[in-house]
Amino acid sequence: MKEIETYRKQIDEIDNQILKFLNDRMEIVKEIGRVKQTSGTSIYRPEREKEILDRLKLLNKGALNPQAIDAIFLEVFAVSRNLEFPEKIAYLGPEGSYTHQVAESRFGAMGNYIGVSSIEAVFHALENKEAKYGVVPVENNTEGAVGTTLDCLGKFSAKIVAEIYMDIHHSFATACEDIKKVKRIYSHPQGYNQCRRFLEEHMLLGIEFVPTKSKAEAARKASEEEGAAAICSHIAAKLCNLPILFGKIEDNLANQTRFLILSDFKNKKGIHNKTSILAKTDDKPGGLVEFLQTFQAQKVNLTKIESRPTKERGFQSMFYMDFEGHIDDENVQRVIEENKDRNDIKWLGSYICRG
Repeated sequence: MKEIETYRKQIDEIDNQILKFLNDRMEIVKEIGRVKQTSGTSIYRPEREKEILDRLKLLNKGALNPQAIDAIFLEVFAVSRNLEFPEKIAYLGPEGSYTHQVAESRFGAMGNYIGVSSIEAVFHALENKEAKYGVVPVENNTEGAVGTTLDCLGKFSAKIVAEIYMDIHHSFATACEDIKKVKRIYSHPQGYNQCRRFLEEHMLLGIEFVPTKSKAEAARKASEEEGAAAICSHIAAKLCNLPILFGKIEDNLANQTRFLILSDFKNKKGIHNKTSILAKTDDKPGGLVEFLQTFQAQKVNLTKIESRPTKERGFQSMFYMDFEGHIDDENVQRVIEENKDRNDIKWLGSYICRG
């Protein structure tokens, strides 16, 4: 035991130093915040945060893996931003949703969050200056693009400033230490059906299932009832102080969703940029082909193209496109210039790939 006490004292001394250095960092952050507010510069700079994380990972020689460095320093960044200038973040709710979890991963536990009922409501919150940032899903690797998000990018002025890819994991959360003592399972029906293999393997299909409107509601109800469990997100369980008995119970472990962070500023160039646009091409045979050929000619690599109806008379389409590069890159500017008189192009944002 004396040996453990010695180690604990060493940890306390290191924690004291960490606290001092964090406070020193925050004092500098406050000064940067004053400069940014005077100059009108955005507080959230994804390209700068990526630069810091990359540098720290190169310097790292210890036990921390890259994911641990991300987790620790993203929270430090989030606390720093709140000290610089607290901003509101709108997200597709309810509280405890996966979009909320993504928002918290970037803006931290101290963030001032506004959960809204629809994707369009997130865009309205940004348009009306009720929030500085918005977080919405844009595509899932099994279900495809989120059409409402693509349509809203065309209708509103918000710009994409970052993207986040998140693995979608369902948790089995309960206060029961023994799974055999679970008598009732709360879950959104979709989540329940996505975890049937787990439920079958643990002989839980015969247990009473109570459908809920959301994963957050499932976690709340399970936390209030003895012998109850919830199939929910990690953040929903955390918000309800409900212990997670199993962390990844979904049938498809490869389920991943891409989310966008939206705001009203333009990112500076970083390393490995991506740009998104909406384009309406000439309504003639070969119009789309001619447009795509200008990307090929300028060696701009298209990574995604998604057709969306314009919702005007007839059956015309517009195209959501992602490609490598920043809007200010010379070859990207040549593509825009070559098409400006014959195709309608709306720039949606340039940002770091997989922020």
